[in-house]
Amino acid sequence: MIKPVSSSPVARPDEVRRHNRTTLLRLLHVGGPSTRATLAAELGLNRSTIKTLVDGLAEAGVVEEKVPRPGRGAGRPSLLVLPQPHAAVVLAVDLQVEHVAIALVGLGGQILGRNSWNLRGRMGQPEEVITHVIESTAILAGDLDVSPVAAGVSVPGVVRRADGYVHEAPNLRWTDVALGERLGGVLQIPILVGNDAEFGAVAEHLRGAARGASDVVYISADVGVGGGVIAEGSALRGGSGYVGEIGHMVIRPDGRPCYCGSSGCWETEVGEAALCRALGLAEDTPRGAILFELRELGRHPEAALTRLEEFAEWLTLGLINVVNLLGPQLVVLGDLLTVLPEAVLQRVGTEVRRRSLVSRAVGGTRIVSSALGGDGKLLGAAEVAFEVVLDSV
Repeated sequence: MIKPVSSSPVARPDEVRRHNRTTLLRLLHVGGPSTRATLAAELGLNRSTIKTLVDGLAEAGVVEEKVPRPGRGAGRPSLLVLPQPHAAVVLAVDLQVEHVAIALVGLGGQILGRNSWNLRGRMGQPEEVITHVIESTAILAGDLDVSPVAAGVSVPGVVRRADGYVHEAPNLRWTDVALGERLGGVLQIPILVGNDAEFGAVAEHLRGAARGASDVVYISADVGVGGGVIAEGSALRGGSGYVGEIGHMVIRPDGRPCYCGSSGCWETEVGEAALCRALGLAEDTPRGAILFELRELGRHPEAALTRLEEFAEWLTLGLINVVNLLGPQLVVLGDLLTVLPEAVLQRVGTEVRRRSLVSRAVGGTRIVSSALGGDGKLLGAAEVAFEVVLDSV
């Protein structure tokens, strides 16, 4: 997502300087500490321009330069330019079906502090969630003595990106909730609300298993199933931001009823309830017990392949459709799918590559597990918020 430095002959000098400053800052924010020489090479700028940019950012307290830890090489080590986390802080909110997590994230992607709580009964209703997010943010910001300048909110549903309007989040039982407007009215900062799988895809692309890949699909399987798409290095957002409801792709017309009102959706075959059925557990089994069962099963590859055979087949069928439609280099599996036994994951990957026409054409789509664990969507929400912040830092 690092954009090339503009070389347009009609750009004013101040516009070019601002663009170069923002681009350099984004490179440090995503890539971490770097030397001036490396920054010059990455951005295609001469050293004197880099010096001017770094000196200006350092004077503003946005970056600092430090001598790296002593190494074994001879000679004087080059100074490292480091982003300062407290120079810009954003609020990240990950709203899931069973719990909510919030974090304050500093420049460079460092989580400065966090809080989370479970959703039970009335706690899951929009008014209660919004109130608790606002109150918890105030407490966390006070404890850390920081003020967030923007917020990203991840929601498992269909969200209008323009204003953060949640059209429908079936597994939350939410319909027509003006989430962005209501949070923004109190917090008085820009609020960017989006689909949770889209934010997961952004996080994996910038900081996780999909770094360096330009065409990626992220599949999130929790109570529901969603998908986020990175196409040619940018998030695919669709009309008004409505995209990524991969879990409601119908793959079994005679299948189980889905919360969305249809039947046989992919999430009815590979979501949490389906995984419980495959493991021989009650559908309301606590999450911890599901994870324990999967990890135990992972120690016995043959048993894992047998017990999860049907589940793996439905996962494979859905992934074949996704790969044939979108042609990604890489598919990243998140949430519950990251705990699938390695033998099952390998079987699914082999079958997708064998049975997908597009996968064979592109040389074999890789299927991997998320590298970010439970923080993926939280970090994705933060990155989306930083998109509107870095220009003004």
